[in-house]
Amino acid sequence: MATKTEKKREDLRKRLVDAAELAIAEGGLRGLKARDVTTKAGCALGALYNAVEDLDQLVMLVNSRTLASLGENLRMSVAQDAPPTQAMQALAGAYVDFALDNTSLWSAIFNHKMAIGAEVPDWHKAEYPVLIAEIIAPLGQLRPDLPPEALTLRAQTLFASVHGVVQLAIHGRFVGVPVSSLKSEVAALVDAMTRGIHLV
Repeated sequence: MATKTEKKREDLRKRLVDAAELAIAEGGLRGLKARDVTTKAGCALGALYNAVEDLDQLVMLVNSRTLASLGENLRMSVAQDAPPTQAMQALAGAYVDFALDNTSLWSAIFNHKMAIGAEVPDWHKAEYPVLIAEIIAPLGQLRPDLPPEALTLRAQTLFASVHGVVQLAIHGRFVGVPVSSLKSEVAALVDAMTRGIHLV
């Protein structure tokens, strides 16, 4: 059973993560300031470091929430017993929608950089496979010949392809497709990839 001190610490951490999540949603990672976060959380600046190690850990805790939310959106997007090509299209569409609807939080997952010399802890690394977890089942139906390691690698490649198109479009890079055409272009990309996979 948690002690009163532990409960207070957990409550403070939750309030800080809530405040940090709001700050990132409104202003991206650049909008995350320790003093602003603690003010919104209703605590002193020094109290921040009683609940988390540093701002890096606070960002990772926010990213954990975003990854969990994204994973749930991806899981809910695929109808039960959907054909594999339809499942892949549903996953890609859900990914585009999530990125467009939660751009700052979604971007923080990929743009957060640890302080020099620091490494992403194992607990947070373990949360990232959610990005490809739902791809593996339909991909496995299309490529039953692939062993598990090769299947995971191919799922990572497919994710990276879609993610790259989404990222370039959302951030307005000169080679990115217009956001208005993003969903249809991603659908065309997934169609080309899944047809190619199926023919291999």
